[in-house]
Amino acid sequence: MIHVRLECETDFAGWRQAARRLIGGGIAPRDVMWSVGGAADLFGAGAPLPDDTPAAQFTVPRGFLRLAETAFLHRDRERFGLLYRLLARLRAEPGLLSIAMDSDVARVEGMAKSVRRDIHKMRAFVRFRQVEVAGAEWFVAWFEPEHHILEANAPFFQRRFAGMKWSILTPEASAHWDGETLTFGPGGTRAEAPADDAMETLWRDYYASIFNPARLKISAMKSEMPVKYWRNLPEAALIAPLIADAERRAGEMIAHAATPANPRPHRLEKAALDAEQADGLEALRAQALGCRACPLWAPATQTVFGEGPTDAPVMFVGEQPGDQEDLDGRPFVGPAGRLFDQALQDAGLERARAYVTNAVKHFKFEPRGKRRLHQSPNPVEIRACNTWLAREIALVRPRLVVALGASAAQAVSGRAVRVGESRGRIMPLEGRDALVSVHPSYLLRLPDAEARAREYDRFVADLRLAAPYLAG
Repeated sequence: MIHVRLECETDFAGWRQAARRLIGGGIAPRDVMWSVGGAADLFGAGAPLPDDTPAAQFTVPRGFLRLAETAFLHRDRERFGLLYRLLARLRAEPGLLSIAMDSDVARVEGMAKSVRRDIHKMRAFVRFRQVEVAGAEWFVAWFEPEHHILEANAPFFQRRFAGMKWSILTPEASAHWDGETLTFGPGGTRAEAPADDAMETLWRDYYASIFNPARLKISAMKSEMPVKYWRNLPEAALIAPLIADAERRAGEMIAHAATPANPRPHRLEKAALDAEQADGLEALRAQALGCRACPLWAPATQTVFGEGPTDAPVMFVGEQPGDQEDLDGRPFVGPAGRLFDQALQDAGLERARAYVTNAVKHFKFEPRGKRRLHQSPNPVEIRACNTWLAREIALVRPRLVVALGASAAQAVSGRAVRVGESRGRIMPLEGRDALVSVHPSYLLRLPDAEARAREYDRFVADLRLAAPYLAG
């Protein structure tokens, strides 16, 4: 009996070299036992492979190495011997991999499939949390993979979060990226990873806001998000209460289902006249409640008017109310609004001293089943609502108007605006100053933590430009 000892669970190069020498020495799979590191022989038997055993030179069918390299990461202790047996058989049966019913082929394919799924789940469910290391930002994640996938998967996170310093801890190993070098170390414990950070409250709010109780399918959800991953996901604490409340919320959604848009013609002239006759913000608000200048009023719950001091030095203009704003009747109170509040705080600004409103006063959405999906207002709808925004600006007389997003910038300036080209600088606008930045909902839609952190910092930097106006 020949005993082959590999350096570690992921030592595929060592296995490959040993397999060539075993075949070169004519050693049958049944005469080989495999172990890892310093593990003792099961029965204290087995001699090492002689050093002078030549390595056989041969080719294998295309796809075998890729299949073997993936299956090698499986946790099954028999994988080393199974792969060697399959390799030995392939020399005599080159078409073996095409026989899906073969027991060895099916087992290796099943292992590879399980590993690929584990890799996919790791990419989906790793959650970084921010900590401070030597005065600098560092992001740490805890994950419990089913197989030995950390080293194989780490380059993906290196590419995706290249500008972020991070560590991924698992029970058996850890990966670390300092912005220049990817290194690996020993495993850790869940207690070594941070339990929470400031962004997770916003993430949970966002997750709750997009949860659709009318389309809840628990079995499908558990298939895509297996329960074993829940304990490491910040949103997992919300799942049970959201499921428990789903039936009630779905009933409310049915009761408040959207009605068809009113087909009556626009009443732009009446809206303009009503706005001009309003001699204060409260009168303007009352007039806006009855606005029928475009069809958006019909499916919306209510008009969402601006709020803030009547003499605010800064006015923030968003695009339109969202789902939560439509229900509450106040601007910027949903997930994007909470992110906006946090950004204001980080920029050293007080929301209470500013006036906050939207370019369009009714929520535009597309009914999708029982769900209301946001739709951007078109130029006609922006113009129809512009009479209310223009009158708000005239009554408040802010020194600075901050347009958040392209629709708001178009409403404020009267022309199409490229946010990326215009953001972050003060511009003159009809006797006052204007500033363009992104809408906070844009930050919530970004796909990864690095992009969210980077763009959030840019957003805060834009908002800081308003500080002198609020201080004056």
